[in-house]
Amino acid sequence: MNILEHCQTLLGEQGFCFLPAADAIEALDLQTATLPVLRAQWQDMPRDEYMADAGRYRRRRYAVMNAHDLDDLVIEPEQPHYQSLQYNRLNGGIERWFAPISSEVLAHPVVRRVLGFALDMLNQSHGRAHWHIEAHQFRIEAGRNSPGKPTPEGVHRDGVDYVLVMLIERQNIQRGTTTIHAPDGRLLDAFVLTDPFDLVVLNDHRCLHGVTPVSPLLIEEPAWRDVLVLTFRAL
Repeated sequence: MNILEHCQTLLGEQGFCFLPAADAIEALDLQTATLPVLRAQWQDMPRDEYMADAGRYRRRRYAVMNAHDLDDLVIEPEQPHYQSLQYNRLNGGIERWFAPISSEVLAHPVVRRVLGFALDMLNQSHGRAHWHIEAHQFRIEAGRNSPGKPTPEGVHRDGVDYVLVMLIERQNIQRGTTTIHAPDGRLLDAFVLTDPFDLVVLNDHRCLHGVTPVSPLLIEEPAWRDVLVLTFRAL
């Protein structure tokens, strides 16, 4: 059984799959030499101005795509991100317009391979579909008296079919534990995305997820957590 098949099996059996960086690099044939170029695209991102808790700890960019598979991937025109209050009790219920993800990020070999891997796996696990894909670049910053909250809405569903989260970089932070829960709230697993390319894929109907706040290791130094989030909804 190869790594993609193993991840498919776990997704079917338990509703989620955590893929450590070493496995992701092998399964997706990722080129680690390209990581600095990708990391640089998380610099100078606009701050999220829609935080209902008045938090200043989150920066983000956003893009919408659609595809059957990677060969027919289409990047859609800029549009707002919307979640109902059912799925995001903090920031839901309104249209949120974010700066677009650059074409350089969407065309980057790592992002393309992650998209291709996810589409191949979901088409085999779920059945071939036309997928509505939302991509999010997130940077969560932490300071001396201001922990960063990767999931300020708490443990939640996103209101889609599948979610993929891949770590890009952890800089001078501690904590940030990802927790996976059954629909009744029961804890299924907990782990920390520590290495670039660590990733988790989950069935949003079967699992809730959250991430504990992050704080600096060295108080006087900049501290952040960068991730790429992809969500998939079958049309």
